[in-house]
Parts: sequence; structure tokens; C-alpha cells
Amino acid sequence: MTRLVALLCAVMAVGIGGYFVLGSSGTSTTEISPFVSAAHAQDSSEIDISTVEEMTLGAEDAPVTMIEYASFTCPHCASFHQNIFKDIKKNYIDTGKVKLVYREVYFDKYGLWASLIARCGGPEKFFGIADLMYKSQAEWVRAGGAPEIAGELRKIARLAGVDKETLDQCLSDGQQAQKMVAWYQHNAEADDITGTPSFILNGQKIANQGSYEAFAKLIDAELEK
Repeated sequence: MTRLVALLCAVMAVGIGGYFVLGSSGTSTTEISPFVSAAHAQDSSEIDISTVEEMTLGAEDAPVTMIEYASFTCPHCASFHQNIFKDIKKNYIDTGKVKLVYREVYFDKYGLWASLIARCGGPEKFFGIADLMYKSQAEWVRAGGAPEIAGELRKIARLAGVDKETLDQCLSDGQQAQKMVAWYQHNAEADDITGTPSFILNGQKIANQGSYEAFAKLIDAELEK
């Protein structure tokens, strides 16, 4: 068994102790642990990630594409989605000016579980479930041990209309978990992602801007080109 597969066995198994502790950088991003990245990188090239679906919002032909790298367990990501993203969506995504590509980052097994559950309802439910996860992040990440956190994540999905049988299938799909971790690692390396949230705006990496006004200024500059 490769190191990547061994890691994912631990990641998928509810009740296995020991997960990677996050450290805040003291800025508006959460740093990716080098240990986590190195572990995920093992043999990831052997895994076919071509079937992993990109989660997108907005018009396919929008003049601006914004890629967001985020983790469901990242407090800075939750802050972005609760305080900035809603205005970007209203003024740019819903008006056909920006296409959002959302890419998950995994700091720990709980972030991966959240991602698998958010994707469990398909693209039509993904962003609704993601919004619920960010809104209640402070509660579910502190629910207790692995069984309690898994239970809270299941409640979020059930609230969004995902049935128990479907959830069980999603959370027991080890092959999909392997693909998701390898997919994350491939994208993070390609775009030099070292923390979350991180953004790529029309191919240019930008830092978390900290306010809607700062994001709007950058987006408007791209629209004027």
C-alpha cells in the first residue's frame, strides 16, 4: 500500500484518532502544512483525476474567471464566504461577468469528509451545502471527536435534501477520496497554492483581498481590458 493510500485509509475511517492540527498564519489566510502536502503528494501521479468534476458558478462565457481555493475547515474561508462572497456573487457572478471555479483544499480528514458530502448532492446542491457548512463551521468543527463531527456534517447534508443511503455511499467511497486528494494536490502544485483562501483571477494569482471593495477593484480592472 502506498503512503497516499495509507493516509486516505486514516482519513476515511471515522473514529481513527490523530489528525493534522492547523496553524493560523496571523493573516487572512490559513497556511497549508508542508507535512500534509508532502504526505498527499506520495504517488498521486498514479491516480486518474480526470473524472473529478469542477464545481462552478456563473456563465461559461463570462469575461472573468475566478478560481477559489478553500477548505471547509478554514476559518478565513468561512469569513470570506459569509462577508464578501455574497456580494461578488450578486454583482458579478449572477450578472454574467464572472465565472467562479471552486476548488477544495484538504488540511485534514474533516475537510475531506465535508468535501465528499458537499459533492454528494451533485453540482446542483454543492454550493448550497457549502454555504451551510461555512455558516455553521464554528459549530461542527468543534462538535467533539470524529463520530460527532461526521454526524454534524451528515445533518447539514440531510438538511439540504441528501438522503441517508446516498450519504453512506459517498462517505464510504475510498476511490473517490483518493481521486479528490490527488486532484487537490495536482491543482495546488500547478497554481502554487500555499494557503487558503487563495484566488486565481484570469490566470493571475492574487492574495485574499480582505474586503469586497478590493476584490471588486481587481475584477473591474479585468473587465476593462
